[in-house]
Amino acid sequence: MRENGITRRKWNALAGGLALSRLYGQDAAGDGANRLSARAGAGSAGSPTAGLHSPGLRADRDALLYVPESSAKFERAPLVVSLHGASRGAERGISLLQSLSDEHGFLLLAPATARGTWDIINGAGGPDAKFINRSLARTFELRKIDPARIAMAGFPDGASCSLSIVLANGDLFRAVLGFSPGFVVDLERVGKPPVFISHGTADQVLPIDECSRRIVPQLKKEGYRVTYREFEGKHELPPAAGSEAMRWFMEMPV
Repeated sequence: MRENGITRRKWNALAGGLALSRLYGQDAAGDGANRLSARAGAGSAGSPTAGLHSPGLRADRDALLYVPESSAKFERAPLVVSLHGASRGAERGISLLQSLSDEHGFLLLAPATARGTWDIINGAGGPDAKFINRSLARTFELRKIDPARIAMAGFPDGASCSLSIVLANGDLFRAVLGFSPGFVVDLERVGKPPVFISHGTADQVLPIDECSRRIVPQLKKEGYRVTYREFEGKHELPPAAGSEAMRWFMEMPV
């Protein structure tokens, strides 16, 4: 699975403002806009049928919800929010982890950005986080979700966004999985959710030395429990790395 993240020119501009894993120097006034209020509750008396659903939240670039047949084994299903990369859409968020959703039985929610990529990577963000919140709220209405089994994942701009959003919403998410992230935006942190990060040693888009090898030590220094996997590869998510990541999430003690 390969995908371009931010452009080389944009990466060089961002790298100049990086201090270890955080993007400093941005206006943090929008931190509150990135706090998510949706919470898993009683859910629907029924359940959406297996397959791909559109929640109908907006006409263009809507979210997608994938319900695997294997989720029927759960009264309260696990949920993974999957964030696509730059220039992609919700379909990419689904395809990234769909086979693993079928294998493990977790629901897969893929919101889409309003524009080219997640607005939070340019600073405080807000509109995209609001849409993620609406997508979650709608999912919680449709299906009973286990509040102890909610995670967010993404690749690669989606990884940077996932890490930034989840570390600011550790009271909602049980874990975060970042596949080839570029950085973490400096928002007010809530909780200490476990972190899984993977990155290719020959990544030509988001070089590992400037990205995960800076992000991981800083997160550990800040007290986060980080599982980190480097692999011999480029800008991609190898099946083995994705499989390990989702086993890591699904096998977490509640």
